[in-house]
Amino acid sequence: MPRIPGARRRLQDNPVVGHKKVLLAAPRGYCAGVDRAVVAVEKALDLYGSPVYVRKQIVHNVHVVSELEQQGAIFVDEVDEVPEGAHVVFSAHGVSPAVVNAAAARGLRAIDATCPLVTKVHREAVRFARDDREILLIGHAGHEEVEGTAGEAPDHVTLVNGPDDVDSIVVKDPDRVVWLSQTTLSVDETMETVRRLRERFPNLQDPPSDDICYATQNRQVAIKKVAEQAELVIVVGSANSSNSVRLVEVALEYGAKAAYRVDYASEIKQEWLDGVSSIGVTSGASVPEVLVQEVLDDLAGAGYADVEEVKTAEEDLMFSLPKELRKDISGKQDARALGGRGTR
Repeated sequence: MPRIPGARRRLQDNPVVGHKKVLLAAPRGYCAGVDRAVVAVEKALDLYGSPVYVRKQIVHNVHVVSELEQQGAIFVDEVDEVPEGAHVVFSAHGVSPAVVNAAAARGLRAIDATCPLVTKVHREAVRFARDDREILLIGHAGHEEVEGTAGEAPDHVTLVNGPDDVDSIVVKDPDRVVWLSQTTLSVDETMETVRRLRERFPNLQDPPSDDICYATQNRQVAIKKVAEQAELVIVVGSANSSNSVRLVEVALEYGAKAAYRVDYASEIKQEWLDGVSSIGVTSGASVPEVLVQEVLDDLAGAGYADVEEVKTAEEDLMFSLPKELRKDISGKQDARALGGRGTR
């Protein structure tokens, strides 16, 4: 269950050598796919009333899940927990055909909030399986996105958890092998995995386009730039958010002396700030900006009121909502049909 944030203790403004400042990464926070999924649940509640059921966490963020629960969403692990005939939303991470079929068998009115970039990977898996190619899926075992993608072609997919898995991979025909990846991985680690796979399988085929999503890449590029200048990096995001966890790892790899992940500002520890003049701040792709602002407010109280934005890319992509949600309750086209917060 999502946890409640702790009391926000005042951080002390202790002296340090040098000027205290925050380097705020941009882009950060909500990506288009996350925004679409969260708005989809909100719109479903508006149209159909409470409860609306959601299979798994709609996105991997405890605050977002808690907020939607308060609005009337009910989160379940599997569709067999949903009353027959009820509305159920599939999360942004996607589901396998088996889950779609199970929902249909129960007469559930399903709304697919899968990120379109994840859907693209699903389609690639189906196409490569149809061509009888073996698919090496780079990703984390147990992650919903990986389970959904593998479920599209279970007889053709072999999971590769990372570079250390490569030596143990066995394929039937090394000349008919292709790689796909979970969309929220570390770009650097994924490319290292691909490099090692290609050493073993020289004819390894690339997907038609990079599977790692634009938002994951952009946030990693931004934190690399920040980490070069920051002694401490704070990443706002949940423990089960793959892209948030990766941001901590990338920050450490690219120069930050320390990096921590927090769900809420209240989790920042005073000792993290000891002797630190420059703090980098970013957030994972499923984190609402209000949580970042709370971190900035608490850091300002500790003397880090000077905030410098480090911008490495502009993002203006928006995805259409699932077709069931593009009209309002009267049947007219809804102003929120694109899902983007800018249209609200």
